Amino acid sequence: MNTSHDPSGVRNGPPKTGPAASEAANNGGNPAAASASAGRSTQTSQTPQAPQTPKNHQSSPKNSVYGALDLGTNNCRLLLARPSRRGFRVVDAFSRIIRLGEGLGQNGHLSEAAMLRTIDALKVCAGKLERHDVSRARFVATEACRVAGNGPEFIGRVRERCGLDIEILSPEHEARLAVSGCVSLIDPAVDYVLVFDIGGGSSEIICLDLTRDGARRRGPGGRLAAEEAIVAWTSLPVGVVSLAERFDGRSVTHQSFEAMVSSVETMLRPFEQRHGFRQKFASRPIHLLGTSGTVTTIAGILLGLPRYDRNKVDGCWLKVPDVAAVTQSLLNKSYEQRVAEPCIGRDRADLVLAGCAILEAVLRMWPAERLRVADRGLREGILTSLMLEDGVWRQGRRRRTPRPSSFGNDGPLGDIP
Repeated sequence: MNTSHDPSGVRNGPPKTGPAASEAANNGGNPAAASASAGRSTQTSQTPQAPQTPKNHQSSPKNSVYGALDLGTNNCRLLLARPSRRGFRVVDAFSRIIRLGEGLGQNGHLSEAAMLRTIDALKVCAGKLERHDVSRARFVATEACRVAGNGPEFIGRVRERCGLDIEILSPEHEARLAVSGCVSLIDPAVDYVLVFDIGGGSSEIICLDLTRDGARRRGPGGRLAAEEAIVAWTSLPVGVVSLAERFDGRSVTHQSFEAMVSSVETMLRPFEQRHGFRQKFASRPIHLLGTSGTVTTIAGILLGLPRYDRNKVDGCWLKVPDVAAVTQSLLNKSYEQRVAEPCIGRDRADLVLAGCAILEAVLRMWPAERLRVADRGLREGILTSLMLEDGVWRQGRRRRTPRPSSFGNDGPLGDIP
């Protein structure tokens, strides 16, 4: 594999064109996980390969239950679903903040307490998988397990304790699956879309050029051929947890916030210099698409929700000046005041401004008028890729698109397009 190194320490690479990826939806829209990036080697991707599926699984009939587990630096998330006409119907879900990457930036290893918290959550996931008789699934871990010195050892421990065979996902596969999971929210009328996923320990940026040949082609189930449109991607070695640990996410001042933004801009700059997207975006219709807890939290605040409601957040459009106003409002609040925000809470009050800083760096680098919010992502991309491989949306199925309905914290309902 030919690789090159980016002076910013950012992993990035050229696009891979290929079969249309997928789309679906997610209920996990809250500040993403985290891990520290200290000591992480720079890795530049070659053309991303199609995600591998678990071994020893047979093709599933259309009424079978599929599973996707995303073990991040901050969250453990599970999604179970059955195929529907042009998407899938969620039958169960689970999400728990486990902070697996807590302290990783300081010592380079997963702590014993964090691993035990995570194993407890994974046991719940294993129980749901067994209870629903899941016939095909894929379980992935992201940044924390990628960079931790004891990451592989922990994966082995999970296999022994929980019976789950988790693969450590590469940055390029993570970026592709993030696009696959939210592709139905892309406005096909624009020329460019910048997709970003602000995680706990890494943040992925993916640029789609819808003017490319085949980019607006519809694949199985009427899905936009998003992977045909990917022209560049990068993975930044920074996320909400690693940035918050570095700059003290509890006590953020205007000065420390600007320092966070500047730090992320430094990482973004080589990617922009290489591709020149800022100039291209200036004269063409574009929109941003954010799939992360940061943008879903901002959306919840802007909508004035008394508690987080995925139904109202997923797919909503935000004006960029309104996003900036929320950031400034949060900067003027104390830690306890952020805790009191119903869409933040104590679990995320020390992370939210780090996420806002990463988002602000993206907006400064690539100015835009509007931003669409995706409360969906990696798990949905996994589920849809598995269903596409099994051909559940082959020709001959009915073409009516079901209206997506959503699920709350207690369980999911409805079709996800």
